Formats: sequence, structure tokens, C-alpha cells
Amino acid sequence: MDRFSFLNAAHTEFFAQLYDQYLDNPDSVEPSWRSFFQGFDFGMATYNEENAAEQMATYSSNSVASGQVSEKVLKEFNVLKLIDGYRTRGHLFTKTNPVRDRRTYSPNLAIENFGLSAADLDTVFDAAKILGHQPATLKEIIRRLENLYCQSIGVEYMYIRKPEVVQWIQDRLNINDNLPNFNVEQKKNILDKLNEAVSFENFLHTKYVGQKRFSLEGGESIIPALDALIEAAAEKGVEQFVMGMAHRGRLNILANIFGKATQDIFSEFDGKDYDQEYFDGDVKYHLGLTSERKTKTGKSININLAPNPSHLETVGAVIEGITRAKQDKYFPDDFSKVLPIAVHGDAAVAGQGIVYEIVQMAQLDGYKTGGTIHLVINNQVGFTTNYQDARSSTYCTDVAKVTLSPVLHVNADDTEAVVHAMLFALDYRMTFGGDVFIDLLGYRKYGHNEGDEPRFTQPVLYKIIARHKNPRDIYAEKLIVDGIIDQAYVNKIESDYKAKLDENLQASRKKDLTIIKPFMQDEWKGFVQVSDDVMLQKVDTTYDKKKLDGILETISTLPSDKKFINKITKIVTDRKTMYDNNQIDWGTAEALAYGSLLQEGYDIRLSGQDVERGTFSHRHAVVKVEDSEEEVVLLNSVKDKKGQFNAFNSFLSEYGVLGFDYGYALTNPNALTIWEAQFGDFSNGCQIMIDQYISCGEDKWNNQNGIVLLLPHGYEGQGAEHSSARMERYLQLCARHNMYVADCTTPANFFHLMRRQMKTKFRKPLVVFSPKSLLRHPLCVSTQEELANGSFQETIDDTSVDKSKVKTVVFCTGKFYYDILAEREKLERNDVALVRIEQLFPLPTDQLKAIIATYPNADDYVWAQEEPKNMGAYSYMLVNFDLVPWRLASLKNYSAPASGSHTRDRRRHADAIRMVFDKNLFR
Repeated sequence: MDRFSFLNAAHTEFFAQLYDQYLDNPDSVEPSWRSFFQGFDFGMATYNEENAAEQMATYSSNSVASGQVSEKVLKEFNVLKLIDGYRTRGHLFTKTNPVRDRRTYSPNLAIENFGLSAADLDTVFDAAKILGHQPATLKEIIRRLENLYCQSIGVEYMYIRKPEVVQWIQDRLNINDNLPNFNVEQKKNILDKLNEAVSFENFLHTKYVGQKRFSLEGGESIIPALDALIEAAAEKGVEQFVMGMAHRGRLNILANIFGKATQDIFSEFDGKDYDQEYFDGDVKYHLGLTSERKTKTGKSININLAPNPSHLETVGAVIEGITRAKQDKYFPDDFSKVLPIAVHGDAAVAGQGIVYEIVQMAQLDGYKTGGTIHLVINNQVGFTTNYQDARSSTYCTDVAKVTLSPVLHVNADDTEAVVHAMLFALDYRMTFGGDVFIDLLGYRKYGHNEGDEPRFTQPVLYKIIARHKNPRDIYAEKLIVDGIIDQAYVNKIESDYKAKLDENLQASRKKDLTIIKPFMQDEWKGFVQVSDDVMLQKVDTTYDKKKLDGILETISTLPSDKKFINKITKIVTDRKTMYDNNQIDWGTAEALAYGSLLQEGYDIRLSGQDVERGTFSHRHAVVKVEDSEEEVVLLNSVKDKKGQFNAFNSFLSEYGVLGFDYGYALTNPNALTIWEAQFGDFSNGCQIMIDQYISCGEDKWNNQNGIVLLLPHGYEGQGAEHSSARMERYLQLCARHNMYVADCTTPANFFHLMRRQMKTKFRKPLVVFSPKSLLRHPLCVSTQEELANGSFQETIDDTSVDKSKVKTVVFCTGKFYYDILAEREKLERNDVALVRIEQLFPLPTDQLKAIIATYPNADDYVWAQEEPKNMGAYSYMLVNFDLVPWRLASLKNYSAPASGSHTRDRRRHADAIRMVFDKNLFR
């Protein structure tokens, strides 16, 4: 008798119990049963344990002879293993590469590798049921598996750990065996959009020979796919799209998806000047656009393509921030209504670390956006680097596995498959609110740009590409064979579209200037763009004292029915003591600033590492109940609050998080959006966002942005990485009217600085070199009057000296003021005045000129800084401060910001202070 004949006698419940026992502890079951279950490689990610046991019992209780049953059961299990093999590894054996032979993988999906043979091909197997079909022959099962997993779409999903998600994917794939099934009208629309994509590129290639355009040729199928996505998403309730992408295909998408006037695109190619004077613009394939689109069913949908520089993947973080801001503002209870789409290049998505940071944001409370559709235009080459040299992973999209997101690899030449995959991605996102990736395998017809020679580095590949038909012609031939259209139809849509482009080209050449439409202009109604003279004008930031009293009462009172650790209780209740004593510290002034803005209807978003408590334990915007860790946010209990306060401890990212918050501030000018670095120089990790977006976004793309950077700065002997926020870098970036840079010395000034940021009718980025030791310095306090009725002071003169006796006027900024002040008191040098420059850019020159005039007998002027000579504000002041001849008091040049030895650091610091009072020590 066959060794598995015992299966006949077993009861279904026995199978279920034994299998449950095996799953819990394999060693606890009898060895022959353990061997049997080990052979049952069932792909358990797709079924729960009860279903698996029932399936086994069904197979084992067949009514044929016992010897035949055991053989049948074994074969059924082998077919199940085959199905699991296709689900797990089928993507490795697809027909997804239009111009290269695929790499080979072993073992393959040959039936012999699963204990099956040609003799089994005509045998009917119940295992077909898990593919959504009736029992079928092995031959038919294999045909369906090939359609499902090995045609123009390869799907990776078996690593997903949620059975309900895996089951949904399998059910979705089982529909029509994962093959496209479009009607005649849909097929014609796909061809029309393909024709637009192909004809647009051909037109530009003819009219602007050799000009960079980063053409879409080789990936044109993205146009009908995006078109179908927008139409379908609108039907599912999506009201806004936010899209970010690199250069390749941008002009085509702007013209054929976003409806940008081709006249404007042609003007950009012709290199005309802009119709506006206050910005310098950017190259055409960096520009963004916001437009309103009507779907075929009449729905209006807002679509946004964000501008971005040549640091390709940076925009991925920005669009997530834009999306979240729109969701928070318009759809706080339904994030699905705003859909982010990130279009990547294969080399960039695999090679740039910010992609990993963005993916890690996807499910975090402060940064999630309800799922992003990631679309990779996979050219299989990055500039001149072959894909084998561009990554170690199998696929460029393997970062998707970080968040267990499904990936669809699609042949870019099979346009229907591309559209089909895009609609799958949409359904997945709308169902599960998670990310999904589409890897569109195509090619790049020309080099990195149209003036490049790709045959230098890929001669064999580009011989193949030169002979390869474009996706429109491939698809048109298919529709002609199917009898849906004829060649005359293709010729007509091509000539009609080209005629329209010719007409627009002639019209554009009659215009003298290029028109650049603002990005997200509806979000910025009521705001104006200004130059630095307006930035220096005073802004009313006063606030009613009684209202401040009420805010203070709220932020200094913890819920009486909850238990907090003693230190928290003291910190919070001390706020009232200090306030009543007119000794308001930094943390209290900051909270009062936020509370006042909340009452005026502004939202506050504070983001960064450890911002809820504050790195230096001064903020405690979010406090935890001792026993339960329940979060208490006192600012959200402020009476008559119209805005919302949110503080989010970010994950350990600077680059990605600052990009996100920049996008957030770009979208909601009525939200005070703050990113705080744990230490100031940790902003090194996001320097690209600072250089390419924050410092010049308005000049390049006509985009205002009110992002605030809080960068803890100050020399307290904590070593090189915890002292300097690299002030020199930001000041070097300052020009014209691009941003504010401040280094405050009083809580009141910080209070008014935060309020000024929102009370203007314009927005500029604000960089604040915020304090560390000053957070608790006994002299760094302010009064109620200074908060309620004061204003931001760009400069603070010395009111403690007799100005007629002053011989030396010292200009300084930030915490160094208190160090010099202590030394002046020690030396009893009443002939030295200390003038604080609280705002470094725009430099308040007129105020400084007026202050200097009040010291009639001064003949010694000093710029004093605690940073080395080659750092800090010295070089900036050297260029911009020429009102009087002055000398420098600072450390000499160093390569590192500070010494690692506390003793040496303090000695150097003391030397810099001595130079203030002894001009003979001038270096």
C-alpha cells in the first residue's frame, strides 16, 4: 500500500488540528507528518491556516482508491507548489524587456522542478480553484499562470505579510488572468494619447535640433497611462493630484497631461526673456505647473506638477509635503482625495538615498499621505552607466520592499499592459492607503540628452534601439490587425496633432516674452512678492496682554486628573512663576508665540528630531502621562484657538524631512511650518534642499515659501559636531530678497520673530540660529511688556553705557553677546558698548548707521564672533558692512568648527573674548 494511504482515513478536523500544531511547533508532530507538512509548500501568505487545513482535507478525502488518492494528493501539493513558485518568482521570467535579453535565473519554473512531468499535463487538478477557476488540466493551469505572472507584467507581492492584502492582489490578478481588457473606445483613446506623446517628441526633435529636452522616447506609454489614471481616480473620488518627476518626459507630460500651452513651451525653447522682472527663471525641463482638468465625465480635478532641480529625487520629499498640506487643509478626514505620484528614473530611484528616507515616511503619523504611486521610467541606463553597474539589487525598485509595497514590472512597449498596471496601482492605493511601485521597462532613444552620443558607451544596445519601433507604431499595428482602425486613421491623428503644434509654434514666434505661470497660485491668493526693502519694514507683532495671560494659564496647567513625572510638573508650572515675575524664558516665550498665532487662525507644524520635548528639554510641547504615555498637547487647549498645533518627532532624517516640510510650507502659507535640527550642523544632511530649494526657489520658480529652520548654534565646548550651525553657508546664499537670517538674543525677540513670519503679506524662508545654553541663561529673559507691546528688533543697542564715554563699539550676534558682557563686567570696561545684530539678512544697514552716530567719541569698531575666522558671519560682514572701519575679534582659521577637547575649546573661546578688549591681540 502507498505510504500516504493513511490520508484516506483521516478526518477533516484531525487535519486542521494537526496542521495547527505543526505551524505552532513543527517538532511536536510525528516525523512522518512533519515530513508531509514540510512538503506542503503552500504559499501560506495567501491563505489562513483554517483554509489550508480544509484544502488539504478536501484533497485527501477523494473517493478513489487509497493508493491512487495518495498519489493524487502528492500531485495536488506539487501543483500548489508550482502555483506558489509562479507567484513568488514568476516576475523573474517575464517578457518585460523590449530591447535586452533578460538575465537568467535558476531554478526556473519548469514543472520538473516541482515534482511534475509531461505525463501530468493532461491531468485535471483541483488546485486550479485557488486561481479562481474550476478544476483544470495542468496544461491549462500553466497557461493561466504564464498569463498571470510571465507576460508583459511581472508582479512582486508575496513578501507582503498581511494575508488580506495578498488575497486581494491575487483576486485582482485573477480577473481576466491579469490581461488587459479594454473596449474599442478605450483602445482608440490609448492610441490617441500615444500619438500625442510620439508626435510631440518628433516635432521638437525636428524644430529644435540638438536642444536638450530629455525626451520621453522609449517611454511614451506613460502618457496614456497617466491619462487613464487621472480619469479613473476622479471617478473614485480623488480631487487633487500632486506629481513630482525628474527631467525625462517632463515637457511631454506638461503638454499632453497638464495642458500647458505649447506656445509657452516653444517660447522657452526659443530662449526669450521672461515677462516678469523679479525672478530669473529656470530651464524648461525643471518647471512645474498647476492646472484644472475636466475629465470625460465632467469632473473637475486639480493637478500639480512640482518644479525641481537636477537633484532628481529631492522632489519626491517635496510632493509628499505638498500632498500632506493639501490633505490637512482640505480633506483632514479623507486622505484618499489627494493622490501623490512620484515619477522616478531607474538609476536615481536605486542610487539616491533620499528615496529610502521618503519610503520610510510613508506610514508615519506626521508624514503619511495615504499612499503614493511610484512610477519608474526605466531606461536601463543612467547617463552612461549600465544598469549592472548602477545597483546591487535585482531591481531598481527593491526599495519598495521596505514598506512591503507591491511592485509591477511592465514592458513599456505593451501600452495596454502599462495602462492596466496603472489602474491596478490606483485600486491598490485607494483600497489600502499604501505605496505601490510600477517599474516601466523601456529605453532611452537618444543619449542622456539629445546632444549626447550614447554609442560611445552602449554601442550594441543602441544598434537595437535604432531599429526598434516606437510604442505608437507597435500599438497601431496591433489595432489594425484586430480590425479596430486602419492606417488612414493613424495618419490622420498624426497630421492633425502636428498641424496644431505648427500653428502654436507660429503663434509663439509672434510673442516677445516667455510667460511662466505660478505654481499653486490659488493657494497664494492675497500674498505679494517683495524685495529686501519691504522685508526690512516694521511689522506689527504686538498681542493683547490679557490674551497672553490666558495662553500662559493654559500652557502652565497640566490636567489634574492625570499623573506626570515630577520634572515635567515642575517645568510646566514654573512657566507661570517666571511669567508672573517678569522673567520669561525662551521656552515660555516660544509657546506664547505659538499660542497667539493659533488664536489668530494660523496653524503650527513643528517637525524634526525630538522636537516635541526639544533636544535641550526646553519646549515640552507634547508631554506624556506617566503611567500610560498618553500625549497631552497644552497648546491645543488654548481658549478661542482657531488654528491647529502639531509637533511631530521625525525619524532620523534631515534631508527627506526638510524636503517634506518645505513642500508643506509651499502649499499652506497660513501654517507656520518649522523644521528644527537636533543640532544646527545636522542640517548638513539636507544641504541640497537648502541650496536648491530654500535659498532660490522664488528666484527660479516664482514660488514663495515661509519655511522656518531652527538651527541650535553656540559654542559651549561640546565638540565640532555640536557647536556650529555653519552660519557662513546660509549667509553666502543670501542675496536680494531670498530669505531672512536671524540670531536672536532674547526670548521676546524670538517671540516677535515667529509672529512676524506669519503677519506679513509675503513669505520668505527664515533661518534662525537658535540657542542652547541661552535657553536657561539667567540673563536671557524677557518681560510681559516686551512680549505684549514690543516688536522684532533687527538690532539691539547698548542702553547700559554712557555713550559719550564709549571708545570701542563691538558688533556681535547671538549667544556670544552674553560671553562678552560677562567679561566686560569682570574688567569693568565701561568704555566698551555691545551692539547686537539680531537679523543678519537683510542686514539692517540704516539702523546700524543710526546707532553708530550715537557714539560720538568711538574710534575702535569690532566685529566679534565665537566661530573661527573662516566660519561664522565674518566673511559676510566683510562684504556687506562698510559703514565704519572695523577689526575682527575671533579665533584663527580652523578646518573643524571646534576642538574636541573641552579645555582647549574653552581656552580658544577666552582668547576670542580677550581680543574684543585688547586691540593689540588682533590677528
